Amino acid sequence: VVVGFADHRNEAEAAVKEAVNGGAQAMASRADVADEHAVAALFDAAEAEFGGVDVVVHAAGRAHTAPIADLDLAVLDDLYRTNVRGTFVVVQQAARRVRPGGAIVTFSTSVVGLAFPGYGAYAAGKGAVEALTLILARELRGRDVTANAVAPGPTATDLFLAGKDEETIARLAAQPPLERLGTPSDIAEVVAFLASPAGHWINGQVVRANGGII
Repeated sequence: VVVGFADHRNEAEAAVKEAVNGGAQAMASRADVADEHAVAALFDAAEAEFGGVDVVVHAAGRAHTAPIADLDLAVLDDLYRTNVRGTFVVVQQAARRVRPGGAIVTFSTSVVGLAFPGYGAYAAGKGAVEALTLILARELRGRDVTANAVAPGPTATDLFLAGKDEETIARLAAQPPLERLGTPSDIAEVVAFLASPAGHWINGQVVRANGGII
């Protein structure tokens, strides 16, 4: 397991420790996902350490909410650098390197379908991720490599909770028929299934893991 990180070294090292405690070999490596040279070096390190790449899960992302009329275009550029260019750079390397029988998993958001006001820039970028992933699945024909996107709904992560008051969080938690926020474990189980042999017949799909909110 190779955990890539840009700013969150402590979280990456904690993930490595958890993987090692579970019996896996793991390492952390810093890379800006929008920097093609850094990402290529990350893949090089994975191949050197473990002999090849079988699964790539690209979860890096940024979020910002503002009405379209008010959004600072510098913020838009920052979002797209990570969420769109960063995804493209990572899956480009994945498309070149993942071995037969492997899987590529990207992250979208159920906001693409929900069309929440204030999420225009974020949802547009994630819509690009969905299109990229579905096209990639078809471009990988004959390779025995799957490509799917996971589109979480409201999930209790630091990224989601940041800047929201308790009333807003409670309102969002009540919207799915299951009447709660998702948890990181809920999403991790979906990703693990898509990356496993059991999920290998699922290909070129956007999986909405959102408790039924849409």
